[in-house]
Formats: sequence, C-alpha cells, structure tokens
Amino acid sequence: MTAKDGGRPRIADREVQTVQRDRYYSTYVPSALAKENPFLATEREERALPTYETARAMLPSPYWSGGEDAVACYWKAWELAFDHLRTPAPGSGFVSNYIDTAFNDCLFMWDSCFILMFAKYGHRAFAFQRTLDNFYAKQHPDGFICRQISGTSGEDRFHRHDPVSTGPNVLAWSEWEYFGMTRDTKRLRNVFPALVAYHRWLRMYRTWPDGSYWSSGWGCGMDNQPRMPLSLPYQADEFYHGHLTWVDTTLQQLLSAKLIRAMAEALGRADEVPDFAEETARLSTFVNGTLWDEATAFYYDRKPDGSHLGMKSIGAYWALLADVVPPERLARFVAHLENPAEFNRPHRIPSLSADDPAYRPEGDYWRGGVWMPTNYMALRGLTEAGYDALAHDIALAHVRHVAEVFARTGTIWENYAPESIAQGTPAKPNFVGWGGLAPIACLFEYVFGLRPDVPGGKLRWDVRLLEAHGVNRYPFGKDGWLDVSCEARSSPAEKPRVAVWSNVPLELVLTWDGGSERVRVEP
Repeated sequence: MTAKDGGRPRIADREVQTVQRDRYYSTYVPSALAKENPFLATEREERALPTYETARAMLPSPYWSGGEDAVACYWKAWELAFDHLRTPAPGSGFVSNYIDTAFNDCLFMWDSCFILMFAKYGHRAFAFQRTLDNFYAKQHPDGFICRQISGTSGEDRFHRHDPVSTGPNVLAWSEWEYFGMTRDTKRLRNVFPALVAYHRWLRMYRTWPDGSYWSSGWGCGMDNQPRMPLSLPYQADEFYHGHLTWVDTTLQQLLSAKLIRAMAEALGRADEVPDFAEETARLSTFVNGTLWDEATAFYYDRKPDGSHLGMKSIGAYWALLADVVPPERLARFVAHLENPAEFNRPHRIPSLSADDPAYRPEGDYWRGGVWMPTNYMALRGLTEAGYDALAHDIALAHVRHVAEVFARTGTIWENYAPESIAQGTPAKPNFVGWGGLAPIACLFEYVFGLRPDVPGGKLRWDVRLLEAHGVNRYPFGKDGWLDVSCEARSSPAEKPRVAVWSNVPLELVLTWDGGSERVRVEP
C-alpha cells in the first residue's frame, strides 16, 4: 500500500518487489529533441536479407601480393558479417534489418557503432548503418538510450539510472564516419535530434559537479580493467563508478560534442546547440589541467581525492581522436605506444600497459587483450595527430597477427593475446561483430592507406606498402565506385605507380615517403 508523507509517495517495504514498471512514478524530464526523433514513428522494415553469395559481387575486392592470408581473412569477415544479419523480431519494436553483435541475443550499442566502421564499405550490398535505427527507435522521452537491448523482446536490459545502463557514447562518431563515406545528408538530418538528446542525457545524469563524466566497467565497454580499490567487492570494476572521473568516458563526450557541432554546422542548426561549444571548451581545459600527469606524460582517471589512478589504459588514447592533446605533449604521449615495456608488445596494442601489475599475457579480456575497436580508435587518433607512419606499422602488424590466427584456427576472434599469435583468453570465435575491423577497415585505411573524404570530393592514398596491391569496386559515395591499383616498389621513397578508374569525379591526394601529388580523376 502507499501512503502520503510530506506530499511524497511511500511504498511499504514488503510490497516493493511486487510493484510493476507501469506503476512507478515517471521521473522523466522530457527532451524536445528526443520528441523530434523521427525513428520513434518509423514502421518496421519488411525486406528479405541478402546472402553472402549474392552480396559478394557488390563488395570491394582487394588484392595484396604476399598478403594472401590477410585477403582470405578479409573475405571470411564479410562471410561472417552476412551470416549475422537479422530482421526485426515481431513485437520487438525494432524498425530495421541489422547486423547482430555476435555476442548473445542482444544488440550492444558500442559494438554496433564499431561494426559500422568497417561495414560502411559494404553499404551497396546492405544498409548496415540502419542497425543504429533500432537504438534510436528505443530512445526514452528524456533522451536516454540503453546500451544493451534484447533482440527478441526489444526491451532494455538495464534501468536508465543503473551505472551500467548506457555507453560508451560513440554514436555521433559512427554517424559522422558514414556521412564522410556517403554524404547522406538526409540520414544526418534524421539522426541529429536523437544524438543531441542522448548526449545531453549523459551530461545531466553521468557527470560530477566539475562537469567530468563517470561510467562503469560494463558502461565503458572495457569490462574488467582494474579501476577499483581492492577493498571493494568482487565485480565492482564491472558494475560501479568508484566516484572516479573516467578518462575514456570524458574524452568520448568531448569527441561527441565536437562532432555534434560539426553536424549542426552542416545542417544549418548551429544556433540550437551553443551548449556544445561551451562543453567542448570546458572539457578540453579540464582534461589537460586535471587528467594529465606531466611526470609520466599520460592521461589518467581521477580518484575522489583528486589524485590520479595511475593505470595506463588504451582508453586514454581517445585524447588523440578528440584532438585535445597540446602539440608540446604529443611526442611524449604517443611514445608510450612505441615502448616495449608498455604498449609495444608482440601484438599491438594491448588494452592495458604491460608494466601494470594486473596485466595478463594471455589477455584476460581487458587486462591486456588486444581488441580491434580500441586499436582502430588509436589508429584513427594517430592519423588525427599526424603519426601516419606509426599508424601504418601498428596496423600492418595487427592485420598480419589476425590473419595468421585465422590461418591457424579458421575463424576471427573477439580479442587476441598480446604476447603470442593466438586468440585471447577468454575470447568468442566467429566474432563479426567488430571482428571485421582489422581484416576490412584497417586493411583499407592503414595497410593500403586509402581514406575517403566524400563530402570534400577527395580520396587520400597514403602509400607505404612496397608490394603490389589494390582494390576493385571500392565504394566512394552512395553510388560511386573505384578500381585502384599500385605496382610493386623497391623502396619507400620511390614514387608509387598507381592507376585509378572511377565512375564519379574526385581528387586523388597521393602521398608516399618524401613526396605527394594531387591528381584530378574524371569518369
């Protein structure tokens, strides 16, 4: 029974467990932009799924002299991806066909965002980006989106105020990447309200008084990284915020704020998001003034007493992608990635620095495991900071390790061991899932060096391989495609001999060790 006490509802303790969800008092603070979200009224898609066999002719086709194992792994990634396509279950409330996370019966937010980083190269065969439509269709009135949603019932797996309920917020990055590949302004316009409302929800409910952000092991995606004091109960790393400022979560919000501002400019809605400019400036100052340690040249979580946690996590490298590291700090910060005692292990980049007492050579999930999503994030950050040569070296070794494990085991794994050519312990097989990042996205963008800028009408080709390589049916925009090839060279300084065929006009920006050239390509 309920009673009135000072105007507030009270429920007898013995009855708490029997209260149904629809009898709770609503605590939503409605968001006008969440209400604008068009996916809330989208009808369920009714379209048959393509098969890998029918899709293959529409997928980009790479070749690499001497890299045949990597090319075989590339095609295996696509085969697994198309095997994991799903249609919305009746009654789930999902609105679009999607690619499954390949972990359990749920869709996961950050997994899906990273899957789309490679799946964008297959958008001519399947509308992979619409996977995120199912999350937008589940947005709450106040902007909240759960990070894990049942694929059968469509129900959130966590209450929105549970510390593990949501994150990491890389939705804006995923959508901006897709825009960069396709120049799909209509989609950008549709997703903008949902992205703004979700970011503002995190700002309202996931910050400390100084404006920094917190999360949890499950909420940040790096489940068991050692962030909590040993005195706390088992699994506190996964389920508790520890009253920490979380460096990765704070940096992701900084990146999101910057990208939402860029979207607003592209859509003519900049006057609606002045708070994002303010937050960008505030978080940039906070990160560099509070989370940076000058003695060790690294960004750390901050403990409740104001001191640094001292754990060197790959999550700190979101700072590169967020473009927040001052120029005078860059070299020392990046140097950790080249230090064999820290992140330069036989398989780069471990999720935890090797000099941490909790580091495990077999991986032990996020206590040393090599993960494709965080590797991809670090590579993109290195590009942002101008460290293309280092990014190529790391990616080349990463792709070769993944390809060799594939050659030995016949499949692609959830994560990999940092000290040996093996899958991590533990790790799920057939994980595409984000397991397509190394065989597809890293192969194209960092081993081959192909990076499109469709809104700018440019294709950058940073040639570093000496072997002959190329791609047929490389996608450029919604309807464009290219055939690109590079002959073998005798040295990195030798000018590449390339050929490019395109059905759309573009500018080729060709770079190599010691030279560059711009070439206009016409259909």
